Amino acid sequence: MKNLPQKVRSKKLSSRVDLTAMVSVSFLLIIFFMVAAELRKPKVMDLSLPDYDAYTCGWRGGCHMGIDNRVITIILDDNNKIITYSGLFGYSEYLPKTIEFGKNGIRKELKERQKEILNYSAAMGRPKRGAIVIIKPSKKSNFKNLVDILDEMAITKIDTYTIVNDFTPDEEKLLASK
Repeated sequence: MKNLPQKVRSKKLSSRVDLTAMVSVSFLLIIFFMVAAELRKPKVMDLSLPDYDAYTCGWRGGCHMGIDNRVITIILDDNNKIITYSGLFGYSEYLPKTIEFGKNGIRKELKERQKEILNYSAAMGRPKRGAIVIIKPSKKSNFKNLVDILDEMAITKIDTYTIVNDFTPDEEKLLASK
């Protein structure tokens, strides 16, 4: 009986499946969808403009003419031109002027105005109150001009600025005449 062939028994494999890889993939997918959902949420910053009051020329705190007005308006026009003025249009000692981009153009103007405003606010006992810049891109301006003016804000260290697309009738006339 020893010479008879013996039955070959098949080796039984384990019926358990290793789910380690599946768990890892599941956690990666969960993390991916959590991050994607967080990035999909809109990131919006509230814009706080001064209160309007007709008695005080539109700005709460009085109608300031001259150096103590911290507001600088920059209107982006076509052909890399910039129209800038300080304070309220038509009421300021700083008349609107057309300048160009670059270190001898808008950068020089912003640095000078920022220095004047900082010196004045320090003399008034309110240091570190710099310029407030309102950037108004016209329909003729291009995206590069907007990016360039934002770069100028960083270079001149003006950290209080906003981008607004509302034009007053006087500003529209100014754009049409230039």
